[in-house]
This record gives sequence, structure tokens and C-alpha cells, in this order.
Amino acid sequence: MKDLASGPAGTTVTGAHLTPRTTTTTARDEAHPGRGPKVVALGGGHGLYASLSALRTITDDLTAIVTVADDGGSSGRLRRELGVLPPGDLRMALAALCGDDEWGKTWSEVVQHRFRSQGDLHGHAVGNLLIVALWELLDDPVSALDWVGRLLGAHGRVLPMALVPLDIQAEVELDGRITTVRGQVACALTPGRVRSISLLPADPPAVPQALEAIAEADWVVFGPGSWFTSVLPHLKVPGLARALHDTRARRLVILNLAPQAGETDGFSPEKHLEVLREHAPSLAVDAVLADETVVGDPRALEKAAWSIGGRLVLADVGASDGSARHDGPRLAAVLDEIFREKR
Repeated sequence: MKDLASGPAGTTVTGAHLTPRTTTTTARDEAHPGRGPKVVALGGGHGLYASLSALRTITDDLTAIVTVADDGGSSGRLRRELGVLPPGDLRMALAALCGDDEWGKTWSEVVQHRFRSQGDLHGHAVGNLLIVALWELLDDPVSALDWVGRLLGAHGRVLPMALVPLDIQAEVELDGRITTVRGQVACALTPGRVRSISLLPADPPAVPQALEAIAEADWVVFGPGSWFTSVLPHLKVPGLARALHDTRARRLVILNLAPQAGETDGFSPEKHLEVLREHAPSLAVDAVLADETVVGDPRALEKAAWSIGGRLVLADVGASDGSARHDGPRLAAVLDEIFREKR
């Protein structure tokens, strides 16, 4: 690690003047000790953003473990040019953890802002550049993300699921033929039906802090999100998969409100659970949360939940405008009841 800083928990910095905001997660936890269980949330993109936005309001001990396989847009460009982890999903997770005060709302907008130009900066998100800059300065992806989290006043911690950039490889069925598709964007946009995924490299190193968080968690939350490219990849990192199987934490699956075009076209809610079981046959869950307004066959879904060890919780957690988005306050209220065994 470069001689730059003593780390986010330190009080002195050498070589560069990095002074994060003093309102930290640690200070907040001391002010409100023990609010909520220890929760680890897995995923990426908009799905993880939705779960984190809800979870941060009901617990002070929250860790996001985020996919690092994005190869499109700003993240893909930075990954190819600089050889870094794709920062986009990590940025979105940090933005979701920002508070509802002026500081949090402002920084959330700043890191999500994308440049519009005719030049090389077009499409780059400010937060992506900030994260990559700290990676280069600190030479430590975890410490750098902690620094960004402190700057934003994030209500939780964000960790990558692996220490190296990953590629998703999918087995796709189209017109009766099985082909192999490589890359997150290609998998998400394939016209065929994704049957299974694997990762390249096949044995990526898991982040030690992520393994520690899973071991110490009270609850582990899977989803919502892109099933094959955001949720299931965690189960293909061997170290993470072992930790998720061995943890004493209870496991919750939050199902999507609608199939994702190109990736899970035609999938019923129960099909999502069947695919989860196929990718992790020995993984048991404790609860499955689904929006009651989008479940066509509650009995079939209940049976699918039971087949992986879990009970089914049906609730109205969708946005009131009818879009395929989770409503933050509704989702938070139901999650709080599940964690407190009220559902």
C-alpha cells in the first residue's frame, strides 16, 4: 500500500491532504448503539440500490457486497483503460447509503452525475472517477471505498465481492442450440434464454472483509436485481460461496417485481428460486419476500420457497406508480418486521 494515509479510521494523513467528513458511520453507531441487526446485502446495480436504500433506514450495521463484472459504459471504459475493478455498481451502492439530510442528498447527486460532452469524458460518472482516483492513490480498493463512504457520510460499508475484475460467462439457449456468451452486457442483452453462468477467472480471490462480514451477520439479503449478472455471481466466487453456506446468519431472498428483458424474459417468481437452487443446491434460505401484486400463483411460489428451506412472505412493496420498482419505505417496513420476526 502506498504511503498515503493511515486509513479511514485514522486521524493523520501523510503525503496527501485527505480529510474526510467527520460525521462517520462510527460516530453514528456510537450515538445509536444496536439499532437493527447486522445485515449483509448482496447484488449490484439498481436492485442493490433499492435494498440498501431501505435497509439503511432500519439498521446501523449494514455491509454491501457488490458485483465487479460490469464491462459496459463508464465502468467498462475505466476497467479496460486502467485495469481496475469496474466502479459503477460500487458507486451506486455508496449513493444508496447516503443519508436524507442535505449533505447526503447532495453527495448522492454528485457521485451519480454523468458528464455530457463531445469528448472523452462523455458518459463518465463523477463517482467512478473519484473511486478510481482513490484506488490509484491508496493502492487498496477496500480502504479507498471506505474513504469515499466517509466523505459521503454513508450509512454502511461497501465492499467488492472479489479483488480482481471478473467476466461473466453464460450458457445461452437460442433456437434449440446452446452457445456461450461472455461479458455482463452480452449476458444481459442476449436474445436467448440464459441457462447458467460461471465466472472468469473461475477461482477469484474473495475480499477478506466481505468474508468477515458474512460470518458476523445476523441476516444476509440476496436481491433484488439482475438475477444472472448481479445476484447469482456471488455464489460463483468460491470463498464467498463457502462463507454464505457456513454463516449462522439467516438468509433472505427479495424477488424482483418483473422479469428483466433479455436476461429473465418469461421467468415466473418461482423460476427465479429454481435457478438459485440450480446454482447453489446446498444453500438454504430462511425467507423469500415477494410483492403480492405480481405473484400469479402463490401456492407454486410457496412450494418453491419451501424447496430451498424458506417461508414465503407476501407484501405490497412495489412503487405506488405501478412501475417495476420497490418502494423504499414500504420495503423497509416489511424488512424490519421480518428481521424482528413479526412476519
